[in-house]
Order: sequence, then structure tokens, then C-alpha cells
Amino acid sequence: MTTHPLRAEAVRGFAPWAGAAVLLMLGVLLTASSRTWQGGWAETAAQLHHALLIGMPLAAAAGCWQGGRERRRRTEELWGTAVRPPLARLLAAALPVALWVAVGYLVAVALATLATWLYAMGDSPRLALVPGDAAALAAAALAGHLVGRSVPTTLAAPLLGVAGYVGLGLSADHGWVLDPASYVTTDLRPLWWQPLAMAGWTLGLALALTLAYAARRRATALLPLAAALTAGTLLVQGGSALWRPDPLAHRQVCDTSTTPAVCVNARYSGMLPEVRAALSGITGKLHGVHGLPARWSDRGAGPRAREAPLPTLAPFGWSVVRGRLTHPDQYAWEAVAALSGHGDCENQPARVQLADEAVQAYLAPNPSQSRFDALDAKGDPAARAHLRASLAARAKLAGMAEQRRRTWLSAYFAARAHCGTEGVPSL
Repeated sequence: MTTHPLRAEAVRGFAPWAGAAVLLMLGVLLTASSRTWQGGWAETAAQLHHALLIGMPLAAAAGCWQGGRERRRRTEELWGTAVRPPLARLLAAALPVALWVAVGYLVAVALATLATWLYAMGDSPRLALVPGDAAALAAAALAGHLVGRSVPTTLAAPLLGVAGYVGLGLSADHGWVLDPASYVTTDLRPLWWQPLAMAGWTLGLALALTLAYAARRRATALLPLAAALTAGTLLVQGGSALWRPDPLAHRQVCDTSTTPAVCVNARYSGMLPEVRAALSGITGKLHGVHGLPARWSDRGAGPRAREAPLPTLAPFGWSVVRGRLTHPDQYAWEAVAALSGHGDCENQPARVQLADEAVQAYLAPNPSQSRFDALDAKGDPAARAHLRASLAARAKLAGMAEQRRRTWLSAYFAARAHCGTEGVPSL
């Protein structure tokens, strides 16, 4: 039984190695940056999409290398005498590479999805961009194949890869809407047809070039070219309207069992128990205290009335890694600093500064406070005097009777709600 040449190329030729190269490249890239995306669906989708900046040049270089195979083997004249038409011969060599690089990308998507699922904090898988991205990789391999057939040098493949990387990088800097590897943000989602239009744009151009190069009737290239131009027109006219705000990015999920309530971004709702645990020492000490904001919020922008901003959970890799707070004590201290707003207050009287430091030390001390105290102890006379006053204020607040401390803290937070100084009780 005669094996179809397309099957032979797909199973035993260079194509599987091209797919493996794409998978390996994405595996290395994603593993090296796993701290910044694992656990967040939006971050995972964005990282997979941004990998096209390297994946597309690699796919184009692989296609180019395959396209120059007959020239390297010096069998061009022999293939010219074959019964099969030029287009059939070209597609038999080019399509397996294009398909395998897309398969390598899809396998990487599946593995990254599984890796995120293990630490998912909320939201749901975001796979809307995958069809367009896979099509762009296949189109890059197909276009690269044509370059390999047309450019008579063994350096064509690496040069094409470098040129593709530079070109995509420059295009990304300018935000070109037709760039299949354009930068995407985690708080936006594409319209349902945007990836389909991008696939039509990239694949349409690649198929049009292929037909213009090898088809007997080059006029047939007009059909995929028309499809590509139609898709490109839709993308250009759509512009920024192709992306809609993620509704979850503007929602809060709250635990109202504490005072203040603890709210996190709905995309990271799975982090709420972790955040609540980090703040439990603070909320326990604030039980019965008045004048507090109603809640902590994680909006990423300015908090609303009666809200205090939480330390940001994103971007991952700093305070949050794989669904866990890396330094809960630091997170709690930053939350206390934002609670009364004095973290943004300037030129405060010494009496108020001592009150601020005492409240921080009581509710959630700075993890580096002992080091700062040691530096002040070795500093000039003014620093040593301030340290003595600060230590006395901290000790006085911590040593108060519980009811008296609640009364003092209530007066303090009421006065400090908007960086006020009048009414701040002394220590």
C-alpha cells in the first residue's frame, strides 16, 4: 500500500521536530516565568499570547528551513520532473510543518492550563485567543516555507527568524492592530469574533502567497487574499473596540465577618481566605474600634468612599506566587499603613508621627522594624531621641487597658481618615 506523501512528511520528516521545537521553546519560556502567571487565568492567557513574539519567528524559521530542503539536497531538478503539480508538491512539504507548530503550541496551552488549574484563584480558563494564535503560527510557517524556496542561501532561516522577531517587537511597540502578537492586558477580553478575524487575516495572507507562488492559475490567490483583506479591514475598523473590559476586574468579593470587611478582586476570589488570614491579627485587634473605613478593597485604582486600599495582588511574582502570599507579615503591615491613609500623608507633626508608628507597631509591625531601630540607635542624637520617644509610645499603646485602647484607637482613626492631625490623641 502506497503511503501518501503528506502523511510521510508529517510522521517521519522534519515537521515533528519543528513542533517539538515550538513546544520546547514555550515550555522553557513558561517555566522560567511561571511565578508571574501560574494561578491566574488572565495572566496565563496573556503569557501564552505574548509567547508568539518568539514563537512566530521560530515557526517562520522552521518553515524556511523546510522550504530550502531540496536546494540543500540538490534534488530540485529531479522534483521538477515529478508528475505532481508544483502546488501539490509545495503543500506536501509545507503543510506538515505548519500543522506541527500549531500542535506544539496547542500542547503548550494544554499544559499551561493544567498548571494554572492546580493553583486557580478564581475566574475561569481564557482560551478565546488560542485559535487566532495557533493560526498565526501556522501562517508564519507557511510563509517561511515560501521564503526558503525563494532565497538561495542556508542562512535564510536564521535571518528570517531574527528579522521576524525584530519586526514583531517594533510592531508591538506601536500597538499595530493587525499584529497577531500584539500586547494584551489582563483586564480586557476580546470580542468573540476577534480571534477568528485574526486567523482569517494571517492564514488568508499566507494562502494567497502560496497560491500566487505555486498555483497553475494564480488568479485563485485572489480568493484567500480577499478573505484576508476583509478580516484585516474588520480588525482595523474595530480598533480598540475589539476588546471589552473584563467585568470581573471591576467586581469585589468580600468577607464581611470582620471589621473592616476584606474585599479582593473577583478574578482572585480564591485568595480571599489567604488575605483574610494575613489580616486576622489586625481585625482581631480592631474589634469594637470606631471610625474605621468600612472595608479594605483591591480595586487597583483609587478606593471609593469609606474604603482603604489593600496591597495589590497583581502582578504575580512579588507578593503572590501560585495562590499564596509570599510575605503575609509585610502584606499586613502595608494594609495597616493604608488603613488610615497616613502612608500618603506628608509633613506631619512629631506627635502624629509617634502615634502613627505606635499604631503600626501594635496592629502589624514592620518586618524590618528591628533593623530600622538598630540603625536609629547608632545614628545621630536626633535619631536616638526619636527612637526613645517612639519606643515609649509603642509601649504605652500596647500596655493600655483594652477598653481604653479601643477609645484611643477610635479617636485616632476618626482624626486620621483624611490625613487630619487635629484630634489625634497623644501618647
